[in-house]
Amino acid sequence: MSESEGVRRTPLNRERVLAAAVAFADREAGGTDALSMRKLAQELGVVPMALYKHVANKEELLAGMVDTVVGGIDPPAAGADWKGAVRERVLSARRALRRHPWAPRVIEALPAPTPAVLGHLDAVIGLLRAGGLSADLAHHAMHALGGRLLGFTQELFDASPEAAPDPGVAARLAARYPHIAEVAATAAHAERAAEDGTAVGGGCDDQFEFEFALDVLLDGIERLHLAGWTSTGARRAVQ
Repeated sequence: MSESEGVRRTPLNRERVLAAAVAFADREAGGTDALSMRKLAQELGVVPMALYKHVANKEELLAGMVDTVVGGIDPPAAGADWKGAVRERVLSARRALRRHPWAPRVIEALPAPTPAVLGHLDAVIGLLRAGGLSADLAHHAMHALGGRLLGFTQELFDASPEAAPDPGVAARLAARYPHIAEVAATAAHAERAAEDGTAVGGGCDDQFEFEFALDVLLDGIERLHLAGWTSTGARRAVQ
């Protein structure tokens, strides 16, 4: 038997297909837009038809990729209170998805939540209920937290350096919208300081802003819980 005949090819399975697809989307500038069954087959050294034994189509492939990413969310440390546990799990979700920049858009585009996404949401609800929150408050808390449960949000403005207008346009905008300009200036001049006390970088600190909003929401949910809030009572109060 020749050496080449004695070498066994690694068997193709669903996990290997999904791992290769995730790696491809992470590496390519186009993310999942650049991914096709043909290109994935080339990555794996197989014919495209071999992939269809493991994923029926690209939509199923994308769903499986999402489950692979969401499967990397760590559970909270044992013994944490409900608010700390939810915070820890959400921040773990953010870390997991930030490793794969294409994932949030795919999650939003899929027609239904995947099993891993549902499992993550179910786990968060379980933490709320274990902390004593009613099913009613847990329901509304999930709505309030929204996409933050999976570690991402839709920003109101694009704060990237590429989005900044030229100085002349910026001056005209500031004159017309002074309050926006005032708030924007705090991001430009009050960034995280270096050890010598000088400001570094520009624009908003995305992680800080994410955690700020998460903490505001969790603190508010905690206050409602301690006050015995119910949606029925809240509706009566506004009638």
